[in-house]
Amino acid sequence: MEVLSQTWHWSISGFLIGVVMLALIYFGKTFGMSSNLRSLCAMTGIGKKVSFFAWDWKAQRWNLVVAFGAMIGGFIAVHFLHDVSNVAINPKTIEQLSTLGIDAPEGKLVPDALIENPSPRTILLLIGGGLLIGFGSRYAGGCTSGHAISGLSNLQLPSLKAVIGFFIGGLVMAHFLLPLIFNA
Repeated sequence: MEVLSQTWHWSISGFLIGVVMLALIYFGKTFGMSSNLRSLCAMTGIGKKVSFFAWDWKAQRWNLVVAFGAMIGGFIAVHFLHDVSNVAINPKTIEQLSTLGIDAPEGKLVPDALIENPSPRTILLLIGGGLLIGFGSRYAGGCTSGHAISGLSNLQLPSLKAVIGFFIGGLVMAHFLLPLIFNA
């Protein structure tokens, strides 16, 4: 149990991701979490009205199991296996966040400003951000995990372009938009 609760070296995690990707390629599958949103919508029958959701979601049942497993794994990790002392946030990041009114998450994984008594503005920002991420991942034809892990391992040029766009968007958000949002 102690091995599971410790931070693993990046090479072990990277190797395991590589093994999973080889298995998916062998079985002719592609990995991505945002495609599960399309599957969930297709399950409702909305495909009769919106052609984007008119597809065989049953062929993607395995990916729904992956998403469900990720949620269960996250729950187990946070409630039974995590050790917050393993989370090391760069002091410069803590300093920059404090200028925006976000304190360091002392003994937690998420800053108090986002989870304890969030303001209506914070709730709107989180909901709006989630909707934009959902829309953006579908517009880009996949999410960061789908493009960066699956698409790049298959040497797909559109995935390389998407990953470059994700990084540029993240840098713009972190360095320009986030200070505007929280200092407004």
